[in-house]
Amino acid sequence: MTFGARARIRRSAIRHNLQLIKSKTPGARVMAVIKANAYGHGLLPVAATLDGVDCLAVARLEEARKLRNGGIKKSIALLGGALSMEDIEEAVLLDIQLGVHDEQQIRWLEDYKGASPIVWLKIDTGMNRLGIHPSHSADAIARLRTCASDLRLMTHFSSAENPDDPTTQDQISRFLPLIDDFDGDVSIANSAGLLGWGDALAPLDEFRRQGRMWIRPGLALYGISPFPGRFGADLGLEPAMQFEATLMSVKELHAGDRVGYGGTWQAAEDTMLGIVAAGYGDGYTRYIPTGTPVLVNGRRVPVIGRVSMDLAAVDLGADASDRVGDLVVLWGDQLPVEEIAECAGTIPYQLLTGVTHRERPVYEDI
Repeated sequence: MTFGARARIRRSAIRHNLQLIKSKTPGARVMAVIKANAYGHGLLPVAATLDGVDCLAVARLEEARKLRNGGIKKSIALLGGALSMEDIEEAVLLDIQLGVHDEQQIRWLEDYKGASPIVWLKIDTGMNRLGIHPSHSADAIARLRTCASDLRLMTHFSSAENPDDPTTQDQISRFLPLIDDFDGDVSIANSAGLLGWGDALAPLDEFRRQGRMWIRPGLALYGISPFPGRFGADLGLEPAMQFEATLMSVKELHAGDRVGYGGTWQAAEDTMLGIVAAGYGDGYTRYIPTGTPVLVNGRRVPVIGRVSMDLAAVDLGADASDRVGDLVVLWGDQLPVEEIAECAGTIPYQLLTGVTHRERPVYEDI
């Protein structure tokens, strides 16, 4: 049977990765980040798989809405917060925790007349993206205490994937004085933070022992390394996604023949050409260059020419015996997405979240 590119998701891998992550910070509460369709793995199926977490985190209100409409009753945090007063009203109705990172959001909450939500105040300790400047945090905390049922603090690392970059330690040093006398929950560690900066987080141990420290794993939940040059397997993680397709054509290619749009690749010798039912319309990006490996029947063969919307070409080799319908793995257990991202000049996040799911994903518990 031939099929276009599809994602095969192993729920058992997600559960394994969660347990490994929890073992790194015993006693910490877990906010699992499942924004962007659970990093391409499927919002609702992944939410249902993560029964061992304390909260689910999303970036958009629509994602929170889908979770509630899909029957997910677990706590949900909207990291980006509200974009209008109407958003606050809906979030409260859906029992969603609100991220707050802007003066306008604070004013909306002060003016809101309904039930008080749980609020996560984001402090900008150096990311210079979203967040309240540390010098304004005392005022923000005082104001939010009057309109939040429970006020919590968080920050976000900008460079934790680089263990030699002092920025992470600087951010921790800016955050610690803000929580010195704070009696609520705090959150600071994303995947790279909790896997690469455990010693630097030691000052938060008392929060962890009291059950007031939250970790926010994202990429690592799906078995992918947040560190350049390392694979998830190096960290004990298991990739949850195998992105796969089938051969839909196998034919002879003669020396001098050109392949694909623009004829950018030319055969140096006679070989066998394989056409794979996967293209950038499926999320197999056009920036995949010639030479990027795929697995055909378990062996590595190179992509050749330009990836098109629905198809990619591979050089099967002169002695190939592959047939139409044979399995092609674009990334997965034996072909880490981290490697494919490096070939394409991008990051695993973009490849995973770019999977379009034109073919229905396959979910397995093994």
